[in-house]
Amino acid sequence: MDAALPPGPRAPRALQMSGWLARPLWFAQQCRARFGDMFTVRIEERPWVMLADPAAIREVFTAPPDLVHAGDANAILRPMLGPSSVLLLDGAEHLHQRRLMLPAFHGARLQRYRDIMVEATDRALAGWRPGDRISLRPHAQAITMEVIVRAVFGVDAGADHDRLRALLADVLDRLTRARRMVRIAAAGPNSPRIVALFRRELADVDAELHRLIAARRSAPDLAERDDVLSMLLLARDEDGRGLSDAELRDELMTLLVAGHETTANTLAWAFERLSRTPGALERAADDAAYAEAAVRETLRLRPVIAVVARRLTRAASIGGRALPEGTVVVPCILLVHRRPDVYADPDVFRPERFLDGPPGTYTWIPFGGGVRRCLGASFAQMELEVVLRRIAQRVTLAPVGEPEPVRRRAITLVPARGGEVRVLARR
Repeated sequence: MDAALPPGPRAPRALQMSGWLARPLWFAQQCRARFGDMFTVRIEERPWVMLADPAAIREVFTAPPDLVHAGDANAILRPMLGPSSVLLLDGAEHLHQRRLMLPAFHGARLQRYRDIMVEATDRALAGWRPGDRISLRPHAQAITMEVIVRAVFGVDAGADHDRLRALLADVLDRLTRARRMVRIAAAGPNSPRIVALFRRELADVDAELHRLIAARRSAPDLAERDDVLSMLLLARDEDGRGLSDAELRDELMTLLVAGHETTANTLAWAFERLSRTPGALERAADDAAYAEAAVRETLRLRPVIAVVARRLTRAASIGGRALPEGTVVVPCILLVHRRPDVYADPDVFRPERFLDGPPGTYTWIPFGGGVRRCLGASFAQMELEVVLRRIAQRVTLAPVGEPEPVRRRAITLVPARGGEVRVLARR
């Protein structure tokens, strides 16, 4: 069989990009209704072959690492994260950095961050009063930023903490606006104009991160510290090789972007959905298993990332179709999470569906899958559950207005009003 791209919409690239950016779920569902579980869209410079079939997604996630490259497919993130980000590497370099980073996000080390998450939540809640009408998203951003600065960067209270937090919050706000991603997609991530723009935007943050790395390398208590940066500085492979300053800078930016925006937006969505489900917040406050299920259901129905992408390094068969070398195959999180043959009433928010067992490996993919599954997935899920329960235990909340539509912010999908709620009472 000759390798060729599957059919898809024939509209000009600019029109397809506009549809995808403005209404991603609608755009993807229209394509699937017309072309089936595999179709080609033209949104970036290279066509995407979107996948909605769990069997085809399994093939992508279990394919040999030398066949499916994620680094090439994620090139749009290079100006922000840097060339050494684990999200942009492939092959031996990707495995090397992943192995060095993974221990910091699992096991007993992970549990040490729980107290930081509780304290950050309590600090954010301190000013909430009955009758307040608030948007959850900025409060969730404050919580996740506090957790990153203390648990990941290892900077506690004081002038350094306040300066770093303000600097990171400012740069993230500017760099995660949708128009920035549009400019990168239109010009290409290697465009001299794009490279120069991000170099200027990131100059202050880069200087601060390199200062922090240098200071921590020489810290006399480095071996006793349990923050992620210190553990990455100490990590070595079997040959005694660690991470360079440049690699550390890029990984810190990756952890910042991936761990701040996605977690904060998921928290906003969780309260937007739970506040409209009678009795759900009260149940989450009292029942840890239900809170875990609510997080999973939020990530299913309102994933903040719409797709994951891989580039084929050679011609291959995916989902029974021969695809040419260089094809960007794109498991579509939005579509696979709403399959009626997997999830009964897929458009309904129902945490109970996850109480009887864990979600499927290839039908619930908010963190991607395979050897490229998000390194911080366990960290993020723990943070979501801890913060969700802490807020639900401390305040009684009610929804405001109609259910919130999805709005795009750079590569993430957020509630249009930020997860707006009214504080009824403090507990």
